[in-house]
Amino acid sequence: MSAYLRLRAVPPPALRNSATWLERQFEEGGGTVRHPDGRHREEVLDERYLDQELLYAGTHPRRTEDRPHTQVVLGGRPVFPRDRHQPRLLVLTAAQTRRVAGFLSAADFETLWDVAREDLLPRYGGAPAEPETWAAFAAAHQELRAFYVQAAACGDAVVKRLPADARRTG
Repeated sequence: MSAYLRLRAVPPPALRNSATWLERQFEEGGGTVRHPDGRHREEVLDERYLDQELLYAGTHPRRTEDRPHTQVVLGGRPVFPRDRHQPRLLVLTAAQTRRVAGFLSAADFETLWDVAREDLLPRYGGAPAEPETWAAFAAAHQELRAFYVQAAACGDAVVKRLPADARRTG
């Protein structure tokens, strides 16, 4: 089983509340998928996605009722497959996707890094590995921002497929 987190943009009228239908959205294969009209349809985070979550989970919410920082990686309404060994699915509405895109557009990566740095560096070789670690997380942050901004611009919802053994942190 893959340790990758996959995010797929889906037009809201096509969205179904069915694990089977949602799972079919990921059958096109891995990697970044571009729709024929040029829209960025999928993003894939490698096995560091749980650590990527630390960048966003450590930020302070602006308001308690609006928490887009907690929805970037592992947020969304769960849709449970019949077989508990199948990948877990999460759904963000188009409105939630817009809020996440707004958060990522306004977020300063350096500030996010400063909050999560102490927790992340020991997992990746400590201070000597900081330049490489910083670069990897900064690149993933940029990719997530581009994905969510494009999805929001198209009015799309986002479906996430987590590995069956993924566990929410915090």
